[in-house]
Amino acid sequence: MLGCVIALAPSTWMYATADAHVRTVADVPAHDVAVVFGAGLRGDAPAPYLAHRLDTAVELYESGKVKVVLVTGDNSREEYDEPDAMRTYLTARGVPDGRIVSDYAGFDTWDSCVRAKKIFGVERAVLVTQGFHVRRAVALCRAAGVDSYGVGVAERHNVTWYYGGVRELAAAGKAALDALTRPDPHFLGPVETGVSEALADGGRP
Repeated sequence: MLGCVIALAPSTWMYATADAHVRTVADVPAHDVAVVFGAGLRGDAPAPYLAHRLDTAVELYESGKVKVVLVTGDNSREEYDEPDAMRTYLTARGVPDGRIVSDYAGFDTWDSCVRAKKIFGVERAVLVTQGFHVRRAVALCRAAGVDSYGVGVAERHNVTWYYGGVRELAAAGKAALDALTRPDPHFLGPVETGVSEALADGGRP
């Protein structure tokens, strides 16, 4: 019984921290920045789950809930570039290029949250990801100092969805450890002004 309690403690922390901050596109508070987490590519285009996240970001932008979209993902090798694929997808759907900022070193959720705060200066954000991941994203970004609300993208409950849910149980342990120890991301790098510039220039191309 003690083992079960210990095993479930990270998930309990995650839900307790994040549950009140999970909303829909319709009722999420307006923030300057949306953060969209990478979720894989098919060739050079976003995989379906990532495309659905980006569709939600478009909704947030068009409804005036956010002004800038920070796309954060993996570009650890030359032939794999999540942020540029995300940017291309968003601009094709009407989000001005000047309102999109790319984080090329968002290798996992903690890295993306820390870099949003330390590198891009994001203080408050709407986080966009699937429902099974949104509480972990909110909990980690809040631990990293970003006042966050999450919008969970609904998906069909297929094999991929169930796999994601099971994976979250395992990921909760690492999330709790990251929140406790607050490690630097894999790559920190210099401060970037892309978000502040995008907000200041009104999204000009």
